[in-house]
Amino acid sequence: MLNEPLTRVLGAVALVLSYYVWQRKRLPLPPGPSPRLFIGNLHQIPTNHPWLTYAEWSKKYGPIFTLRIFSQTHIVLNSSKAVLDLLEARSAIYSDRPVSWMLSNLAGRTVFQLSFLDSHFPKYRKMLHSGLNKRATKAYRPIQNHQLKILLQGLVESPNEFPASIKRYVAGIALKIAYGYDVSSDNDYFVGLAEQNARAAASVLQPFFWVETFPFLRFIPSWFPFATFKRTMFEAKKVIDVVEAVPFEWAKEKIASGNYTDSFFSQYFRPDEDSPLDDEDWRNLKWTSASIYSGGAHTTAAAMTTFFLLMSQNPEIQKTAQAEIDKATGRERLLNGDDQASLPYVTALLKETLRFAPVAPLGLMHRVIKDDIYEGYFIPKGATVIANIWAITHDSESYPDPFTFDPTRHLGDKPQPDPFQFVFGYGRRVCPGAALGEESLFLAVANILASFNISKAVDAEGNEIEPAFEWFSSVVTYPTNFGCRISPRFPETLTALTQTEEI
Repeated sequence: MLNEPLTRVLGAVALVLSYYVWQRKRLPLPPGPSPRLFIGNLHQIPTNHPWLTYAEWSKKYGPIFTLRIFSQTHIVLNSSKAVLDLLEARSAIYSDRPVSWMLSNLAGRTVFQLSFLDSHFPKYRKMLHSGLNKRATKAYRPIQNHQLKILLQGLVESPNEFPASIKRYVAGIALKIAYGYDVSSDNDYFVGLAEQNARAAASVLQPFFWVETFPFLRFIPSWFPFATFKRTMFEAKKVIDVVEAVPFEWAKEKIASGNYTDSFFSQYFRPDEDSPLDDEDWRNLKWTSASIYSGGAHTTAAAMTTFFLLMSQNPEIQKTAQAEIDKATGRERLLNGDDQASLPYVTALLKETLRFAPVAPLGLMHRVIKDDIYEGYFIPKGATVIANIWAITHDSESYPDPFTFDPTRHLGDKPQPDPFQFVFGYGRRVCPGAALGEESLFLAVANILASFNISKAVDAEGNEIEPAFEWFSSVVTYPTNFGCRISPRFPETLTALTQTEEI
């Protein structure tokens, strides 16, 4: 028979649990637009630039609102407080990913969509962190510097082809780190694969596919009427499989030949017969290597493209940054990661670029793994949670006059919130390559500013062409349909500084 003190404790615990269950059942979901019978809010979700619509809805329904797609609940977070309170402070229950039948189950699994509850998840994160942490990033500086020189040479020789030079720069760094592969040209096959992979992933991550709500549809044949989703999936799977397999097999052959460069792949690959890789090891190495190759390249390229657009529109800001660089380092050498501490304005310019146009406006979706209560609202287990990064970085309370590009907002004794804490993900799903991405961005931005003037494009009569500020709408967004003039500031010095050597 239980003694009286223990009985009282158990009774109190039961009372608290009963109150919690009662309270939970009576609490409402966050408000949101009125759903229709059966389809919910499907008819209201825009196919292009949904982050803009969500930001507008947050003005009416509040910083947290609910959308329903058939029986699926989506919670959209539009404030920094909500994001940090839930995805950071409660990351233990908000770090899962919703099931994506199109991407993870049909087209091919990816590390970025892997469930937080998957037994392989800790291994993947540990492997990626070991290869991409801040200490490891410093070891990659010779690779970054080599690709930087190629980038600057490309901007001198073919300034109108700057998007291709950007893609080669970021892919060249990623491929060398991941596999030890040297990119040979702007049209390199592996660089093209990274671009194809980005398009393939985007094609299966559209706002809605029927199979996501009705998984049984995955069993219908591809020739069946209304099975367009399956044909889209097959095309994406072809690309994703190639992106994973081709560089992987190339790296294996190089190591077998004995003629290879140390890389993330070679660190984990064990060709000796006494300690062969089992099936799980092969899968881990294939997926993590591919994620380095394909994961950061597209986002870094998007941020750099935005930088060119913004510099062409803001000549005074460009001059201020160039003056800081000239004063701090002169023209004797290229800048490196150690120079960032002495270039606060350039760092602020980089932060403002990512605030003004976050490359992944809605990030990657999260999934809550147990019922939760927040700010008087009920958030049910299994709900998809979306962080509207664009709304956060354009919140006028955090960033006054948010549509003005102003690096000084990140300087002084009371800087505005650091956008780096929002644009690289949250909690246990923060981007493992954030340190590498930030340093690669700084290296490119600082040296481009030191070496070139960027201005608006001109027509045949010499008149400046105003860009349309059109943005590609997908998981990753970037400006499209614009040009700019890129001219060397110090041609002779630049030629000497960009002489490349083998690494």
